[in-house]
Amino acid sequence: MDKTSVIFGNEIDKKTIKSAEKSKAKYIKKFGDDKDADYKLGFKPIEALDFISANNIVFSDTNCEFPKNSLIVGNIRMGFGHYRISIAMASCAKALGYNPYWLDLASFDATGSKMIRHQNELYSKASRISQKSKLFNHFFWEPLNKDGFKKITYNAKDQKNSELLVPIFKYIPKDIPYIATHVWPSQGAIHAGLKNVVNAIPDNWPMGLHLSEGAIHAVQTEYAYLGYKMLNGFAKKPLKGIPEKDLKMIGCFIDHELLCNLEEDNKLRLERINKNIPIRILMTVGGAGAGYKQFMEMVKHLLPYVNKKEVTLFINFGDHDNVYNKLISDLKGIEATTFFNKYNELKKFNADIRNKDVYGIYAICNDNIFEAVYSTNLLMPNSDILITKPSELAYYPIPKVFMKHIGGHEVYGAIHSREYGDGTFECPTKKEMNEMLDRLLSDKELLAHMIGRIEVLKKEGFYDGAYNAVKLATKECDK
Repeated sequence: MDKTSVIFGNEIDKKTIKSAEKSKAKYIKKFGDDKDADYKLGFKPIEALDFISANNIVFSDTNCEFPKNSLIVGNIRMGFGHYRISIAMASCAKALGYNPYWLDLASFDATGSKMIRHQNELYSKASRISQKSKLFNHFFWEPLNKDGFKKITYNAKDQKNSELLVPIFKYIPKDIPYIATHVWPSQGAIHAGLKNVVNAIPDNWPMGLHLSEGAIHAVQTEYAYLGYKMLNGFAKKPLKGIPEKDLKMIGCFIDHELLCNLEEDNKLRLERINKNIPIRILMTVGGAGAGYKQFMEMVKHLLPYVNKKEVTLFINFGDHDNVYNKLISDLKGIEATTFFNKYNELKKFNADIRNKDVYGIYAICNDNIFEAVYSTNLLMPNSDILITKPSELAYYPIPKVFMKHIGGHEVYGAIHSREYGDGTFECPTKKEMNEMLDRLLSDKELLAHMIGRIEVLKKEGFYDGAYNAVKLATKECDK
């Protein structure tokens, strides 16, 4: 199924096609040709996601059949973002009566999986370098993430490479509902002949990178919708855009667990503000582990607030204990209560602090990827402010402070949140971040305003994107 030569009616030049073919051939030479492999599939429960009964799809000696009402969430680990969106999709699938299955295409011993892991390693390495080298960031990383990935010709190469993923799909039913939270799982599913594929696009900045013709392209914002409808800026000349049947603006991709009690969460936030109870700030270290310098400066700035019992800090280090160790070394004298590979203890702690005061600094780290990602979600309802780079968390229903982006495409997540009122503008420097934190902690009306905006947006269905993605994949929206 050729998706490289013509993309949404736009012909791709022969030079780009030839380059794409060479790329695929390079990976076959590097990792082997498994097009005739017989990859049987089995299921393994994901313990950290037992509350939604999620099962991981794994290679097996014998093939297992998918039960009735199954829905697959196709994803890859690239940082934490795509995993977090996948959890939201699985959560809402469960809430709507479906059995969620987790398909991480990077996790298998297959040619396509090795190709993904190779590209992910390069991406993660470049992300970290971009935070250390201003020249690399300015002349290579920012332009690539903002403009390079935007070109429709970039999609042609990805489409050819994603043909290598087809063998993994051999025993997946063609009519099963399927939501992809990264474009490669979407492209792989389309190449394999799946019919009910939703391509959940994570970014607010439209890019050719995210195109997967044959799938329904689900975007979170009107800005993204217009960009994809026109394929605006994807080439030097105007292009044919994505037809309405293949493009839907569905809202933000948020878990059922974060929405079902949101009004109560906001009520408790306002009580803490009005009673001068310590403001709970949740900080996250991303899956790539980049952005350490600004992260360290923020913690340093907030320490006096913690000591005066005006702020409580929750810091999720993800699966990067090295970042924690460096922080402790750089900020000598800092004391933190740690939850390192103590996920069940963290869950109990989180339940205990729901309706009582809590003080100090709490550091969380987990080797298990699901626990590392979900610890942020777990603490979010009991937190008042989230500090994050403007990536996938830019759309979550909690007041947000945005640190410096990593990759130009993230800029538009902060712009979106700022305009809708549930987050700040991006604060890329130490001075801007410290001023923003000081203002939020001194002017409680500003924080209360953000909470009010979240209330309004919830009533408007602004955060219902994951529910809507499930309905698109299962055809419920047609009923």
